[in-house]
Amino acid sequence: MKSNRHAAAESDETGIDLAPMLDFVLNLLIFFIITTSFVKESGISVTRPEALTAESREDGNILIAVRPNGDVWMDKQKIDVREIRNAIERLHIERPEDTVVIIADKDSKTGVLTKVMDQVKLGGIGDVSIAAAPPRG
Repeated sequence: MKSNRHAAAESDETGIDLAPMLDFVLNLLIFFIITTSFVKESGISVTRPEALTAESREDGNILIAVRPNGDVWMDKQKIDVREIRNAIERLHIERPEDTVVIIADKDSKTGVLTKVMDQVKLGGIGDVSIAAAPPRG
C-alpha cells in the first residue's frame, strides 16, 4: 500500500519542463534582433545614369534619392535638404559604421546633389557613394 501512494505522488511530477527551451528561444530572438542590419530605403525609384566605371557595392545602409524636380527622399519620406544633416547625425550615433548611397535621377540638378552630399558629410558620414547603372549592351 505504501508503494501505491508513493507511485501516485511521482506521477504528478512527470512532464517536460519548458523553461530551458523558452530561455533558449528568447536568447535566439534577442541575438537575431541585435545582429540584423537595417537598411534605410529612399522610398522612390529613380532612373540612374549609366557609367562605364560603375562598381557594384552591397554595403550602403542609408539610401537618399534625388528626383528630377529637386525633391529629396530618405527613409520613404520626402525630406528638406536642410534636415538631412540632423537625420544623418541621428543615424550615425545609432550605427557609426553606416555608409550612404545617393541615388540621383539622371535628370536631377547637380546643385541639389552637391547640397545633399555636403549635408551628409557635415552629418558625420564620410563614406558617400553615388549610384549609377552599368552600361547596357
